[in-house]
Amino acid sequence: QVQLVESGGGLVQPGGSLRLSCVASESIFRFNNMGWFRQPPGKERELVAGITLTGIANIADSVKGRFTITRDYAKNTLYLQMNSLKAEDTAVYYCNTRNRPFRSWGQGTQVTVSS
Repeated sequence: QVQLVESGGGLVQPGGSLRLSCVASESIFRFNNMGWFRQPPGKERELVAGITLTGIANIADSVKGRFTITRDYAKNTLYLQMNSLKAEDTAVYYCNTRNRPFRSWGQGTQVTVSS
């Protein structure tokens, strides 16, 4: 079963771009506001961006203007377009429902921003 499967991370230079994808189980994706979270090394997991069932996005101040969250109901997939990446964006990125109760966390996808 799918649940939540993230992909698209990697090593990128400062100023570069990545697009993360999260394939979710239909039972989760179609009935929940969704979110992207990240956990930098040695820090707590934090919400980066959320999107409602109707596509209204909310972006954390730390990434506003650089990150965009979208969702595709045909593919049960959540996306995070990340532009102008900075070293401080380095983290493991996860998707989940926007609000508690969270579903079981996936393995995440590592994003490393370094020259």
